[in-house]
Amino acid sequence: MRSRRGSSIPVSIAIPAGIVAWGWQAHGWTRIYTDIHAFPLWYMPVSLFAYLLLHDTWFYWTHRWMHQPRLFRIAHAVHHQSRPPTAWAAMSFHPWEAITGAIVIPALVFIVPIHVAVLGLVLAIMTLMGVGNHMGWEMFPRALVHGPAGRWLITATHHEQHHAAYRGNYGLYFRFWDMACGTDIGLGSFGGAAAAAGRGDRATAARSGARPDG
Repeated sequence: MRSRRGSSIPVSIAIPAGIVAWGWQAHGWTRIYTDIHAFPLWYMPVSLFAYLLLHDTWFYWTHRWMHQPRLFRIAHAVHHQSRPPTAWAAMSFHPWEAITGAIVIPALVFIVPIHVAVLGLVLAIMTLMGVGNHMGWEMFPRALVHGPAGRWLITATHHEQHHAAYRGNYGLYFRFWDMACGTDIGLGSFGGAAAAAGRGDRATAARSGARPDG
């Protein structure tokens, strides 16, 4: 097992988060609000879904972009050096990639209104999914993973296939973009012959430096 811990994530998150906190508290620049009655109550779940969908869209396209061969070698290969992926892989990124991942939520709070509690929930879901998708085991029940919900939601089993194939399954929360763009390659495996074959494919791909976009 080879696991790489990235040191750039805390800094890349702290800087934009600090700007947001300072701008919100000192100048009221952001659209974060604390008065629960500032918007209708139905807006709270709508804003939660909007943030997750927008974040997922950004993540899909930047992640797919990072799998272009040159960008992969320069930046994204750092993340894939955790073999097989572990929870640490969720925090292991090249500084350039870490910045692209860290700016989207701080940017959204300047545009899309959100209650501070809902923002906290967005950040909690982001962390849970980022870590959970790399743990090497499935935290969701089998009925969800292989049921109707699993056809639309990304799980560790789904993301494991990305790390096995080095292509496809680029989303973070939802399978929508992968399905729409033909990059959904199905569910992976955490052990046995399929996983061993995947590790062999990864080693071959790593030696060649080729990263198919899928």
